[in-house]
Amino acid sequence: MSDGDTSRGTDQARWGRVLLKLSGEAFAGPQEYGIDGPTVRAIAEDIVAAKRRFDIDIAVVVGGGNIWRGIQGEGAGMDRAQADYMGMLATVMNALALQDTLEQLGQPTRVQSAIHMAQVAEPYIRRKAIRHLDKDRIVIFGGGNGYPFFTTDTTAALRAVEIEAGAVLKGTHGGTDGIYTADPREDKNATKLDHVSYLDVLNRGLKVMDATAITLCMDNDLPIVVFDLMGDGNLRSLLDGGAIGTLVNGEKGPS
Repeated sequence: MSDGDTSRGTDQARWGRVLLKLSGEAFAGPQEYGIDGPTVRAIAEDIVAAKRRFDIDIAVVVGGGNIWRGIQGEGAGMDRAQADYMGMLATVMNALALQDTLEQLGQPTRVQSAIHMAQVAEPYIRRKAIRHLDKDRIVIFGGGNGYPFFTTDTTAALRAVEIEAGAVLKGTHGGTDGIYTADPREDKNATKLDHVSYLDVLNRGLKVMDATAITLCMDNDLPIVVFDLMGDGNLRSLLDGGAIGTLVNGEKGPS
């Protein structure tokens, strides 16, 4: 498929434009570190399949925890700001890996980085990103938001608001299929929440996204869906309106 060909499907999705948040750890696959080619390809295939089925714009924010996390550097005595900048570079590496795989599958893609590195990525420019989306390209945002002390969850919320996305879709890995009252891997009595409000997430300390990201979504009435990224067909089912994962929005969920 050439860059000028369309890859937009015809089915109507639940939202016309979404921001997909992927953790860097998901890219590591079973090796738990680095970039696992088959895992990245499986993720890319799901994204491409969704793009080819639905009339939808897709943007992506990728974390860098499979390579480096700023908090790790701080724990080892490194200056936190310096460690965070290193983490931003790791997100660009993941963005380039995803771009390469998507384009092997015939999907036109652009990487935009908040840290300028012209040889490998475009600088982040909001209007240009929207223009790429309008041309049916998948846009991958790397480099965080360009500043230390912010997580890629906050970047995902910020970029979603900027590009006027209809929702943030946070894909989890490791078998967790939504938000639970506690970590289901540690507490067998933890129960899954199908729907929860922003305020409940904050007040109950539910581990979904950091508080800055949740507050930004709440202030802009931007729904979040937390779902199992690695479940076969989950992304397409979610976009098709299926009851996948946990919805976070301004409506009060069941107590």
